[in-house]
Amino acid sequence: MLFTLPCLCQTFSSSCSYFPHNPSTRIKCSGGKVPRFTQKPRDSSYFIERGLEFSTGDAFFRQESATGRDLGVLAASLHKKNNGRLRVLDALCGCGIRSLRYLAEAEADFVAANDGNECYGSTIVENLSRVSGNEEGRWVVTHLEANRVMMDYYLQKSFFDFIDVDSFGSDSSFLRSAMATLKLGGLLYVTSTDGYSSGGHRPHHSLAAYGAYVRPMPYSNEVGLRMLIGGVVREAAVLGYHITPLFSYYAFHGPVFRVLLRLNRGKIHDSRHYGYIGYCHQCGNSQDFSWDQLGQISCSCSTPKVSNSLVVSGPLWTGPLHDAAYLMDMLNLAKQWGWIGCDGKDSLEKLIKLMVDESDPNLPFGYIKLDEMASRAKINSPPLKALMSAMHQQGYVASRSHIATNAIKTNCPMTECIKIAKELLQVSIG
Repeated sequence: MLFTLPCLCQTFSSSCSYFPHNPSTRIKCSGGKVPRFTQKPRDSSYFIERGLEFSTGDAFFRQESATGRDLGVLAASLHKKNNGRLRVLDALCGCGIRSLRYLAEAEADFVAANDGNECYGSTIVENLSRVSGNEEGRWVVTHLEANRVMMDYYLQKSFFDFIDVDSFGSDSSFLRSAMATLKLGGLLYVTSTDGYSSGGHRPHHSLAAYGAYVRPMPYSNEVGLRMLIGGVVREAAVLGYHITPLFSYYAFHGPVFRVLLRLNRGKIHDSRHYGYIGYCHQCGNSQDFSWDQLGQISCSCSTPKVSNSLVVSGPLWTGPLHDAAYLMDMLNLAKQWGWIGCDGKDSLEKLIKLMVDESDPNLPFGYIKLDEMASRAKINSPPLKALMSAMHQQGYVASRSHIATNAIKTNCPMTECIKIAKELLQVSIG
């Protein structure tokens, strides 16, 4: 039996302004770049993001989340270019800004914009009507619980190329229904805003939500991304699928953990990227542990077989957070669209390049905070660039982290990092 999805019949007149995808017809800043965000004068509910005007109405809206929307639109557009089609489901659309951008910028063939709050309906319809009228069939607005709308589409065998679930907290109940509604090879863009669980402050909560018992660690924000990916890995395996992370993005406001994953058929039977992470408070080093090592976990800095200073979290995703080639395609597309260099800081370009650097397969999980290193060594921190350069000279791999500005991702152990830092500061090691 097929279910008919309800939609709002209210439409708005064609007088609603619409900024087409062609950058030459959009609002630009100096140098022909498309500005990220502006607010219309004398009207607090209307904004312009990447040249597209929209209303927030009474819906919750964060201007700071524009970067996450930028990344999603770039990924959706790449999928359209590579596959020739793009059907998008925005399961928790709020005011509809993401749905609007998928239609206008990623040129989606169809967008299903859903939000459980019916009070947002007129705002969502107003925004989407800037692209096309409801009668054209390029979009539909529904007001159902997120799992309900996804399962309704699944029962209709109406699958999507791109599903965006921008949820609050650690609501992982949607993961299985989202993957069931996604086409093979499709993209799943998921969110967590649960900084308490990623920080190890609610281990039983993270265990219930993502199947991971998380303890406090210095790189907890990266753990949050790995916790989210690991939860999807577990749910995908139940359905006979596996996932590949294309990028993982952390933003401090919220905090927000955003991950883009590609869904593939077939389980990966080895668990090399799904295991346990240990951090030793005594020496500051981290290491990963496989399932086979459970019951034998210890740190080399401690003589007893069981190290009291070692905390272990998991199971988590321990593999790469990004796909470097995919990120470069996103960066090249952003340049084509004039998104680079328009805010004076090149923040989007800087972010994507940092992610590319983090994609080095020789880099382990986690990062070393310079403040922690300096505290252990009882020295002042040397300049970050100088420390990274010295690490490179000694054969270590090192990169800045997009998650923490004053931190280094490296395969250099903490003890060696301290030694290098002291040598840079010409401090006696004796």
